Amino acid sequence: MKHHWTLVDTPSLLKTAEKRIRTASIIALDTEYDSFRYFRDKLCLIQIQTGDSAWLIDPLAGLDLSILGEVLGNLEVLKIFHAGDNDIRILKRDYGFAFRNIFDTHRAASLLGCRYLSLATLLESYLGVVLVKKMQRSRWDLRPLSEEQLDYAALDTAHLIALYEKLSGELREKGLEKQARQLFAGMAEVAWRPKALDRLGHRRLAGYPELTPEQKELLCRLFRWRFEKAGETNCALFMLLTDRQLIDLSRLENPSFKSLIGPGLLSPEKGHRFGTELLRVMKNEEDRGN
Repeated sequence: MKHHWTLVDTPSLLKTAEKRIRTASIIALDTEYDSFRYFRDKLCLIQIQTGDSAWLIDPLAGLDLSILGEVLGNLEVLKIFHAGDNDIRILKRDYGFAFRNIFDTHRAASLLGCRYLSLATLLESYLGVVLVKKMQRSRWDLRPLSEEQLDYAALDTAHLIALYEKLSGELREKGLEKQARQLFAGMAEVAWRPKALDRLGHRRLAGYPELTPEQKELLCRLFRWRFEKAGETNCALFMLLTDRQLIDLSRLENPSFKSLIGPGLLSPEKGHRFGTELLRVMKNEEDRGN
C-alpha cells in the first residue's frame, strides 16, 4: 500500500507542512544524505511524519527551515528517530538546531536486548510490517527526485510512531524508562566532527611496502594533498584520486604535465584541473609559492 507523502520544495508547501508539524505532539524524523560521493556528508532530504502523512522537505530548495528548529527544540513535542545519531549531527551542522525530547527506536530495541536492530527487522517482529527497500545508493543529491525515491523515503518514517508505542510500552514494563531517557539525552548532545587527516594512512595503501624511501615520502605528500583538496572541493577521496593512482603517481620519475595523463593515471580533465598543483606537490614546491 502506498504511503501518503507530500514533497515540500516551495515556500507555500512549507507553510502547509508547518501547520501540520506545529500541531503534532509526536513526529518521526529521518534524513537522506550522500556520504558516498562527498567528503562532507550532503543533506539531501528531510522526512517528517505527522500522523498518517509524511512531509518530504527538500533542503536543496533554498527554503527557510527555522520552523523545524522550533519544533526540534520543543520539550512538548516528542521526536522519534531510528539510529538517528548522524541525522542529528548533520541537522545541527547545517542549521544549528538543538534537540530535546527524543526517542530512538534503535537504541530502545538494543536496551531491550533485541539481537537484530535494523528498522526492517524491528518492524517485522513488532508490527508484522515487511519493509522492502532497495535504493540505498540512490542519487539523492540530483533533482528532480523520482516518485520511486520519494516513496522509499516516506517509508523510513511511515511506521516509526507505531514502533515507538510498542517499544516504549516494553521499556515501561521492564523498568527501563530511566535508562532509556539517559541514552536519548546523550544522543541529543552528539555533535558534528570534521574529518581529520590520518597522517599514517598512506602507509596502509596496497603497494606501499614496495616503494623506495623517496617514493614513500612523495606518497605521503600526495596523500595529504588529496585529503585537503577533497575537503576544499567537497568531493569523495576516491573520486578525486584512487589509492592506486596515488601509488602510481608516486612512482613517476621526473614527473611532467604530460606524464601525469595516461592509462591508470589522470584523465585529461583531471590533468587540466589538478596537474599544476600535483606537479608542485610532487616536486616538493608546495610551500614555495611559484
